[in-house]
Amino acid sequence: MARKKKNWVILRKGGDFQRTGEKFHISPRTAALIRNRDVVGDEAVDRYLNGTIADLYDGMLLKDMDRAVEVLTEKLREGAKIRIIGDYDIDGVQATYILLEGLRYLGGDVDSDIPDRMKDGYGLNRHLIERAFDDGTDTIVTCDNGIAAAEEIAYARSLGMTVVVTDHHEVPYEEGEDGKRRYVLPPADAVVDPKQEDCPYPFKGLCGAAVAYKLTEALCEAMGRDAEDLDYLMENVAIATVGDVMDLTDENRIFVRQGLEMLRRTKNPGLNALIDCTGIDREHISAYHIGFVLGPCINASGRLDTAKRSLELMETENSRDASLLAGNLKALNDSRKDMTQKAVEEALELVEHTEAGKDRVLVLCLPSCHESLAGIVAGRVRDAYYKPVFVLTRGEDGLKGSGRSIETWHMYEGLNRCRELLTRFGGHRMAAGLSLPEENLEAFRRKINETCGLTDADLQEKITIDMQLPFSSITGQLIQELQLLEPFGKGNPKPVFAQRQVEVLGARILGKNRNVLKLRLEDSDGTELDALYFGNPEEFLDYAEEAYGNGVSKVLLAGKARGIRMAFTFYPEIHEYRGNRSIQIIVQDYK
Repeated sequence: MARKKKNWVILRKGGDFQRTGEKFHISPRTAALIRNRDVVGDEAVDRYLNGTIADLYDGMLLKDMDRAVEVLTEKLREGAKIRIIGDYDIDGVQATYILLEGLRYLGGDVDSDIPDRMKDGYGLNRHLIERAFDDGTDTIVTCDNGIAAAEEIAYARSLGMTVVVTDHHEVPYEEGEDGKRRYVLPPADAVVDPKQEDCPYPFKGLCGAAVAYKLTEALCEAMGRDAEDLDYLMENVAIATVGDVMDLTDENRIFVRQGLEMLRRTKNPGLNALIDCTGIDREHISAYHIGFVLGPCINASGRLDTAKRSLELMETENSRDASLLAGNLKALNDSRKDMTQKAVEEALELVEHTEAGKDRVLVLCLPSCHESLAGIVAGRVRDAYYKPVFVLTRGEDGLKGSGRSIETWHMYEGLNRCRELLTRFGGHRMAAGLSLPEENLEAFRRKINETCGLTDADLQEKITIDMQLPFSSITGQLIQELQLLEPFGKGNPKPVFAQRQVEVLGARILGKNRNVLKLRLEDSDGTELDALYFGNPEEFLDYAEEAYGNGVSKVLLAGKARGIRMAFTFYPEIHEYRGNRSIQIIVQDYK
C-alpha cells in the first residue's frame, strides 16, 4: 500500500494573544492554541479553561423535557413498573445505568433490557416490546435509541404502554420533491433529543448518557430531591462521551474533565476492577484510557456476547464479582482484537485487488466477518485510505453493516439518498449502521458513489498544524501549560506543532514487533532532542531512501547521518526514565 499523500495546512487565526495570555495567566502561545479551537471571547476562554459543574446548562431547556418529567413523575408516584431499554454499545450501557440509578434513587420500580446485537439488532423492536408487555411493564424509557423507532413505539402504545424516548441520534426525515425535509418523530408520550430541529437547548452534541443524566437531574428537581446526590454519575457520562466519540467542546468538555476527576477516585466496584485489571495508573487516567482501554472492554460484551455483562459490571456492589466480570470483559476484548485484525487484513485485500477498492466511497462485503466488528474494521480502512467506508457482513435477513466517514462527507445524508435500497439505516455525519437485501449490494455501491459528490480534494487527508515550534522553545513549562487544554479528543484535538529543516542524525527501530522508530533530531539552531514515531519504521526509511538515495537507511541506523533534512509534525512530552526527566517529541507525520 502506497504512503498516503497528506495536505499540511497551518492555522492562522488572529487575536490579541498577549492580552488573552495576561488576563488568564497563560502564555501567548497557549492563548493562540485556544483560539485555534474556535474558542473566542473572554467568557468562552474562561469557560474553556475553568468550566465547572455549575456551568452546565439546565436540562429543562431540552424540548419535551417538561413533558417527560411530568409523565415519569406521575409514574414514579403511582409505583408503575418502568423498563429502561438501552443500546448495546458503551453509550447505551452507561445511559441505561444512569437511568436505573436515578429512578431507583427516586424510589422507582424499574428494571432494564438491552437488545442483543445479533438477534435483535439496533434499538427498539417488537420482540423487546412484547417482552416488556409480558413482564407487566407500564412504561418504557429508551436511552441512546428510539428516535427512529416510530413503528415500534406505535405498537407499544397500541398495547397500552407509555413510552418516553431519550436519544441523541439524528431525527429521520423524508425529502420532498421541493427538496425540503419533513422530519418524522416517533409517536411517544415525550421525545427528548437535542437534535430535534426546534429544540432550544444551546448544545446539540450530547451523547445518549448525557441526555439520560439531564433527565435524572430534572426528575430530582421536580420531586424535591437533591440532584447533587447523583453527581457521581458524571463519570459514566464522561465514559460515554469519549467512548461514543462525541465532540469534546462546550458542555461535553466539562462533563469529561469533571468525570475524569471522579473516575480517578471512583467508588464504583466495577469500574475499579476494570481499571485494575487493565493496568491503568488511576492517578493519570485520561480520555485516551477511556477511548482505547476501558471503552473497548465495555463495548466487547455487546459485540461478542451480551451488553448486559457490561451493565452488570456497572451495577455490581461486590468487589469479588466485579473482578471476575472485569476479567471476562478484558478477555472478550483480547479475543475481539484478534478477530478484528484478521477482518482488517481481508478488507485491505479487497481494496487493493478488486474494483470496489477504486471507488470514492468503499463498500466492502466481508461475509465471514463478525457483524459486531464491522464498524471497527470500517474505521481502520477509512484511516488507511482516507475514504468513507461501509463494511457489510452476512446476517440472517440479508446484509448488515456499519460505516465510518471522513470530515468532508455526511454519511447519514448519503444513506438517505439510497433509502429505497435499504431495509434499515440510522446514524449521523461520521458513522452509521445499515441493513439491506443481498441482491441490492451492487446497486447500493453504485448509487452511493454516483450521489456522493466527493472530489479529489475532499479525499486528501488534511493535517491541520497549529503553529511552527522551534525545538529551543519546547520547555517543561510549555508542556505543563499544554495540560490546561486537556481533555483531548474529537472536537478538541491535541495540538499539532511543526518544524522545517530538521536534520535527522540517526534512527533506531525499537519494540518486540519492531514497530517504533526512535530518531535523534537537530533543529536549525543546533537544538537536539529525541523523537519517537509509532508509525511504520520501514516506510519511513524507504521514504528517506527515495529522497536521499540508496544506502541512506543504513547510515541512519548507524547514527552517522548528515545532511538529511525533513519537516515533522509533532507533540512534545516529558520522558521519565530511572528518575531522569528529558524533553522528547512524538512525531505524527513527516515530509
